[in-house]
Amino acid sequence: MPRAATKTSDKSEGERPSARPSRSFEEQISFKEPGRDCPLCPRLVVYRNDNRAQHPDWFNGPVKSFGNADARLLIVGLAPGVQGANRTGRPFTGDYAGELLYATLLAHGFAKGVFKASPDDGLTLTDCRITNAVRCVPPQNKPLPVEINTCRQFLAGTIAEMPKLRAIVALGRIAHDTLLKVLKLRAAAAPFGHGTIHRLDAFSLYDSYHCSRYNTNTGVLTPEMFNAVFAKVRTDLDAG
Repeated sequence: MPRAATKTSDKSEGERPSARPSRSFEEQISFKEPGRDCPLCPRLVVYRNDNRAQHPDWFNGPVKSFGNADARLLIVGLAPGVQGANRTGRPFTGDYAGELLYATLLAHGFAKGVFKASPDDGLTLTDCRITNAVRCVPPQNKPLPVEINTCRQFLAGTIAEMPKLRAIVALGRIAHDTLLKVLKLRAAAAPFGHGTIHRLDAFSLYDSYHCSRYNTNTGVLTPEMFNAVFAKVRTDLDAG
């Protein structure tokens, strides 16, 4: 299993941290995926049930990871969007963030097919897997710290079952921070920054601003900036 100790950062190199996981990933995991009626976060359960009552034809449940566990690349987002993955049941499917993400993955060979923002569009991932730090949709797209902490076990489970993992792309600071906690790394050892790469023992962590409509509309993230992150991932993976 991966053991995380930051070696270098492509943007800035500091003192090598000594933090390592105090327990194996297997010891951290209660479940690998939450059940459809996961009861762990009461506020999210209420919101889920409200959505089920209002939209009985939507997925309205914890969204599972998309892609094979033997992939070398894992992409970690924040949480399902209410009309995106919460509606369709597939990460980043049904809202704007998915349009940019999947177009970028197709451009760099991490996906095949045609993305039509539907789970039955036939699109498949290639050497890539997508998950979220929080598996259930939160009100106003804002999970509470306790919900992020509670759901962290599922992210640990996702990482633990990926034996070939070599690269993780964190979409946004929350995804980055929860990954550091899963990996038992101090925030100071691997600070978030768009385009920053943290070289870990078994894989590298690549930071990107989240591909949300807000970030792209305000110019915080441009398609060129986003593509550059995945171009670097592709180059690194191809180099072995």
